[in-house]
Amino acid sequence: MSVATPDRAQSDMDRLFARPEIVHERRPDGSTIVRSSRGLGQVPRSLGTLLERWAANAPSRVLLAERDATGAWRRITYEEAARATNAIAQSLLDRGLGPHRPLLILSENGIDHALMVLGAMHVGVPVVPVSTPYARLSQDYGKLRYIFELIRPGMVYVDEADRYAKALETIGATSIEVVASRGSLSGGRVTPFATLTDVRPTPAVDAAFAKVGPDTVAKILFTSGSTGLPKGVINTQGMMCANQESAAAAWRFLEERPPVIVDWLPWNHTFGANHNFNMMLRNGGTLYIDEGKPVPALIGKTVANLHDVSPTVYFNVPRGYAALLDHLEKNETLQQKFFERLDLLFYAAAALPQSLWDRLERLGTKARGRPVPFFSSWGLTETAPAVTMVHFHMPRPGNIGVPAPGTEVKLVPVEDKLEIRVRGPNVTPGYYKDPELTAKAFDDEGWLKTGDAVRFAEEGNPAAGLLFDGRVAENFKLTTGTWVNVGMLRPVVIAAGAPVIEDAVVTGHDSDEIGLLIFPSLAGLKSLCTDLGSDAKLEDMARHPAVKAALSEGLAKHNAQAHGSSMRIARCLILTEPPSIDANEITDKGYLNQRAVLIKRAALVERLHAEPAHDDVVVIG
Repeated sequence: MSVATPDRAQSDMDRLFARPEIVHERRPDGSTIVRSSRGLGQVPRSLGTLLERWAANAPSRVLLAERDATGAWRRITYEEAARATNAIAQSLLDRGLGPHRPLLILSENGIDHALMVLGAMHVGVPVVPVSTPYARLSQDYGKLRYIFELIRPGMVYVDEADRYAKALETIGATSIEVVASRGSLSGGRVTPFATLTDVRPTPAVDAAFAKVGPDTVAKILFTSGSTGLPKGVINTQGMMCANQESAAAAWRFLEERPPVIVDWLPWNHTFGANHNFNMMLRNGGTLYIDEGKPVPALIGKTVANLHDVSPTVYFNVPRGYAALLDHLEKNETLQQKFFERLDLLFYAAAALPQSLWDRLERLGTKARGRPVPFFSSWGLTETAPAVTMVHFHMPRPGNIGVPAPGTEVKLVPVEDKLEIRVRGPNVTPGYYKDPELTAKAFDDEGWLKTGDAVRFAEEGNPAAGLLFDGRVAENFKLTTGTWVNVGMLRPVVIAAGAPVIEDAVVTGHDSDEIGLLIFPSLAGLKSLCTDLGSDAKLEDMARHPAVKAALSEGLAKHNAQAHGSSMRIARCLILTEPPSIDANEITDKGYLNQRAVLIKRAALVERLHAEPAHDDVVVIG
């Protein structure tokens, strides 16, 4: 095993990544403009041109692979994908779909799902991929009904008709054509997916494809707000193509060799689709669809897939890395397979605890003799998605990078925070059928107002990157007048409360002290409650003395090192009811909506801060 020297490490960085070229301007009003002076190359007019390019230049290369019913890998090449895309495009044109009759998709990730997306976008039919929990976990289908009635699609595609039958019938979607890869609807006709790919394309497809350009609406992605119904974010072809050119300009390794990923992130979300899937299209890569998830019942599928395929880039969220690490640390064969040809580990969407970073770094060094670069990014559904990217040495988690090539940000003082606003070719033109919301989203200079806050990693040196600083509106004051920075505090206490805390909501507005509502880690509770047996109830584990002791000890150590009352946790309460998607407490990716949790669980917040303390409240000494 060779050990990396500093010179070698820098050489690897220079080979894999373009050094940031950052300029900034401080304005008299206190705001700061930060941008990359590195420009973009020629931006393709549409994603379809990328598919056609690789179908011509690397026809036999695999674009997508998924497990079939027998567990074997089903693969589709670029040439096969292009042929199916054109056939589906013809089928959609034959049915009159177009800019005002979109395609609604209700499906897990899969090859057929991808081909439907590619076929629609190829000829200017907007795609509306909807979060499957809206149909599977929801009790009233309220969000799904709202989206269906707003969009008024010309067709609905589902992977399994039986799985979504009740939801489709409840919202009235069976009144239009439903295309399914498998299954049927009771009393309703389903068009088999295969009938769409059996069609021979006519010149109408080429004519429609030629009209697709940067301003063509490619997708309408729905994102959950703090409260209320989802917002339909318009994503154009130009937004997505510019974003991929930006990534390629910063991450040179993408063009050195075609990337290979094993990925579970859902395609109804910008991270899984616009970032990861589109990155394969841009660079002629291969995506192995991971049917696993970072939950105990499904992580085994991810492990099996990683035994089969060594990724060159690995994308995940902190919860996914936590679930995977337990297997990587115990299985040297999996370690070697996983790290064998990795260029990059990437996380986004939530704070990564230092403990997870350290464990991954140790494993990478053990397997390869040097750590694998670990990078992050920040962006929104409204920015398709990346705005900032890390493409420099990142010694610890937390840095979200610098403005990516082609983008610029404005940092605007708002009370005690800096709101980050965005301008560039990757920014949405607005929200679907909502001009009022669109107008409110931009300031008078045309910058997209994100509501997210950042701070400089090094004051006075924007080239050192930015740190995510939570939401502008989520900070609060204690009754002492002390501001509590939720974005800074939350990841620290999640790490301090390991293994009990999976996620947490910070409380204390109009109170004397800070509290936590804790969503516990089931695996962590089981590791502490070995005397209760494997079938123990969550309520019993939450009250177990070992759990309370571990939580109290971890947070007491945190308090001993904390500077000031704005960082000290006084009490916490372990929740036994999972977050509700209907109440907006959890997004389709599984991340907590702090504001929505505080609203829905106001009674528990009051209980947490009541005096004297209730028996189920853990008071930290």
